[in-house]
Amino acid sequence: MTARIYKPTRNAMQSGNAKSEHWVLDFEPATPRSIEPLMGWTSSDDTQRQVRLNFDTKEEAIAYAQKAGIPYQVSEPKEAKALRFSYSDNFKWGRVGQWTH
Repeated sequence: MTARIYKPTRNAMQSGNAKSEHWVLDFEPATPRSIEPLMGWTSSDDTQRQVRLNFDTKEEAIAYAQKAGIPYQVSEPKEAKALRFSYSDNFKWGRVGQWTH
C-alpha cells in the first residue's frame, strides 16, 4: 500500500486556482477493479482507494506518512508559464497570419 503525495492541478475548464493550493495524499490501488457480471458495475475490494487526505504543506503530508509507517512517493508540481497576450495584437496591421472569421 504505497501512498502518493502530490499537489493537484487546476481545473482545465476554469481559469481560477481553487482547490489546487493544498497537497493531497492518495493511496495507490492494491487490486484492480473488476466488473460485476450481472449489472456491469465496476467494483473493488480495496477500501484504501476511497481515502484522500488534504494537507496545507508537503512537509505535513510527509510527516503524516512517516508517522503512520506508510511508504510514500512525492510528485513535485510543474509550474505553468503564464503567457500574456494582448487582444489588440489579433488586429495588428503587420500580423504574420491572415485573420478571418
